[in-house]
Amino acid sequence: MKLYEKLVGDIEQLVAKGVLLPGERIPSVRQTSQQHKLSITTVLRAYVKLESMGVIESRPQSGYFVRPRAGDTATPSICMQASHPSPVPAEVHVSRLVLSTLRSIGLHDAIPLGSPYPDPSLFPWERINQYAGAVARRNRAWNVTDDLPPGNPQLIREIARRYLENGLAVDPDEIIVTVGATEAINLCLQAVAKPGDTIAVESPTFYAMLMAVERLGMKVVEVSTDPYEGISIEALADIMARQPIAAVMVMPNFQNPLGFQMSDQRKRALVQLLEQHDVPAIENGVYNELYYGDAHPSSLKSHDRKGLVLHCSSFSKSLSSAQRVGWALAGRYRGKVEELKFLNTLATSSFPQLAIAEYLQNDGYEQHLRRTRKAYAQQARIMAAAVLRFFPVGTKISHPQGGYVLWVELPGNIDSMQLYRRALECKITVGPGRMFSVSQAYKHCIRLNYSYPWSVDVEQAIILLGKLITEFL
Repeated sequence: MKLYEKLVGDIEQLVAKGVLLPGERIPSVRQTSQQHKLSITTVLRAYVKLESMGVIESRPQSGYFVRPRAGDTATPSICMQASHPSPVPAEVHVSRLVLSTLRSIGLHDAIPLGSPYPDPSLFPWERINQYAGAVARRNRAWNVTDDLPPGNPQLIREIARRYLENGLAVDPDEIIVTVGATEAINLCLQAVAKPGDTIAVESPTFYAMLMAVERLGMKVVEVSTDPYEGISIEALADIMARQPIAAVMVMPNFQNPLGFQMSDQRKRALVQLLEQHDVPAIENGVYNELYYGDAHPSSLKSHDRKGLVLHCSSFSKSLSSAQRVGWALAGRYRGKVEELKFLNTLATSSFPQLAIAEYLQNDGYEQHLRRTRKAYAQQARIMAAAVLRFFPVGTKISHPQGGYVLWVELPGNIDSMQLYRRALECKITVGPGRMFSVSQAYKHCIRLNYSYPWSVDVEQAIILLGKLITEFL
């Protein structure tokens, strides 16, 4: 069998088994060439053959997609619709629920489908620990003033260099190192708003953003969000025209929990809207390195010309969660954020900063990321296919473009908190939808983590969840 014929057969099997779904984008020619170690010509020949067979179809400037089958009514039913939340500001009370669900993840040896954390086995723990040990031995008489904001110069230089490699030239003097992205988000929000102010967020939104708002005594207004394209610029503009908004909090790339990637056009439109109203945006970019496409995604920060975007990120999701090293690019609010950093936590230990910096300088960070992205992309397709196979008819799923979480909308009037408790009794965790909103709009939704390698245990957990959902129905 010729190489292109084998590739044709492999892709046919993936489509037949539901790993690649109708309407879903398949890996690009370049990706497939790299992954299968085939020439571009061989891959193109296979794709042309598959297109002639009606298995896939090409879309100009978009790539190749699995072609919907004639008479296939299943595809529209699994697609989600944009949310339509109330435009009325509301108080936030999610921290108690989030804490209780996060505590349960480590109990009873449960299958961690509800975990917000990536599989730690993919992290280069050994190398980073070696660097941390070497740093500690070299610096036995450490001065606390070396830990003061903005952070370790060597790490700041490596962070700036990483942005430059991904197409964004940033001023190193703008970077402030924090204890993870969570502290960065809290400091940025504190810098731009005060208690009682209203913050616009996506709907659903990542609960860490809601907790930051709750901690500072502010309110949120949820904005209609398309599960595939992101926050509605039109809905946000309407809200901003009707009521004062102190800031907007968004995750434009691989949003948790929906997994979408906003287009460059929509990112530009969002920044332009912010500039019209002189409203700052806090951008959570912790998943930016975990993309499935051909190129690193742009950020809101790359379209910012007036310093209104406060960009927050960390290495916790892409390299090491133990060191808790994050940062903020705070734009015109840089001085305020640095002051708040000093007032809130005084300093960030230089030992983890230097360990990360030396890894970035000396080891293969990009190679590590390529392995991680490939694993997540494959596991995303497997998880999506398994959910659609074993969950009841009417289940709808997101289509993550990066990251490692899948958003699942369950049929019927199912309460995800009841499912969460029943699944926990069976040693399975899920992320209940109530954590991602101040309303009850997502009580029938769950978030699943697919960063862990697919195994018999994970598959059995998905099968059992499907049975539990059917029982509730």
